[in-house]
Amino acid sequence: MSSEIEKHDKNELEEYNKRLLDDILAQDDIDRFREEFLAIHEYEQSEYFENTTSENRQKIFEFLSPKEVAEFFDQLEMDEDEYEDLFDTMDAHYASKVLENMSSDNAVDILNELSKPKVASLLTLMHRDEANEIKDLLHYEEDTAGGIMTTEYISLDADTPVKEALLLVKEQAPDAETIYVIFAVNTTGQLVGVLSLRDLIVAENDAYIEDIMNTRVISVDVAEDQEDVAQKMRDYDFIAMPVVDYQSHLLGIITIDDILDVMDEEASEDYSRLAGVSDIDSTNDSVVKTATKRLPWLIILTFLGMITATILGSFEDTLAQVALLAAFIPIISGMSGNSGTQSLAVSVRNISTGEIDEQSKFKVALREAGSGFLSGIVCATILFIIIVILYRQPFLALIVGGSLTIAMTVGTLVGSMIPLIMNKLNIDPAVASGPFITTINDIVSMLIYFGLATTFMSYLT
Repeated sequence: MSSEIEKHDKNELEEYNKRLLDDILAQDDIDRFREEFLAIHEYEQSEYFENTTSENRQKIFEFLSPKEVAEFFDQLEMDEDEYEDLFDTMDAHYASKVLENMSSDNAVDILNELSKPKVASLLTLMHRDEANEIKDLLHYEEDTAGGIMTTEYISLDADTPVKEALLLVKEQAPDAETIYVIFAVNTTGQLVGVLSLRDLIVAENDAYIEDIMNTRVISVDVAEDQEDVAQKMRDYDFIAMPVVDYQSHLLGIITIDDILDVMDEEASEDYSRLAGVSDIDSTNDSVVKTATKRLPWLIILTFLGMITATILGSFEDTLAQVALLAAFIPIISGMSGNSGTQSLAVSVRNISTGEIDEQSKFKVALREAGSGFLSGIVCATILFIIIVILYRQPFLALIVGGSLTIAMTVGTLVGSMIPLIMNKLNIDPAVASGPFITTINDIVSMLIYFGLATTFMSYLT
């Protein structure tokens, strides 16, 4: 209940802020706008900016410095195609200064959404050091550790005295994404240790960094997939993960806020694939764009659906002799698909969280099949009783119940095995989407149902 009240209050506050800021911008009151706008959190500033008009955005650029805009640009979560239009409306020199003042990893995320000519133009206008830093990050694949890391971290030489190290940390702190984790490197820039700010503060002044650092450093390779990085950071409960090259040179760090974004992105991606669409639809997408995202899977499923129709057509004689069989097609195919989708969701989750390994795959499949069998027995028993009471055909009830049990057992087995097979082939298991599994189970369940019905037709007629 309290969360609902908090959400209601938050929505009311956002609406109040929006109306207030809209009114101030309409009056062109720069002093009051700066006072009100800069008083709210950067996240709220970004929310307002995303939802306001193009005219108001231009006024914001006029009223705020590039550094002040950069503060909330770090929080922006706009659709990919919106960034190109946004930077078309910005003065190039102003835009370059905004990017300079942003965290390097966030600036790279935005530049990755812009056209190459625009990127080249903005980098040319930026200060050389910042431009070179961003250029280095742009070389890495977007979904890798290099693509999400930042080069704004605190590092110290391992042979630095603690007394001197405190001063060096103070110098580097203003530009660092996090000051709570400090990395130690040798003379060639290789990562050799890690320590916390607390370790440094409580250490004796006459000690050296190499005396107090932890040499058992967990790091990730620059080319490692972002999903694996997120998994590792979750396992170790890190707030910052060092990124190294193949020779263990420290290249950058990945902070917890970036990993939260990765986890949200991966979850959305898996959800969309389980739903049978290429991407989660944006509320701003046009009808054509929305249809284009959904069509590929729907076309594939249409062809798979034709297989089900062909199976039904081949059992036309069976249906003609016992028309009542058709009444139970939706139940058998539906329950098989539902059980398969449940098993699929569990299997994909176990793979994504790393809870399943090579040795446990057979156990997982066996458990899911056993669960499907028991669920099928219970549902089949209920269905058997209903058919006997309503239609007084116990043998038809046996065929329907038996088909349901087998179909649900096979459905759960298929739902658990396909993601495991895809993962083994290095294919994203989320591709085994719910609609895909449901259609496959429709085909299997119809073969089982009409196969049994045809075999025991003499008892039915």
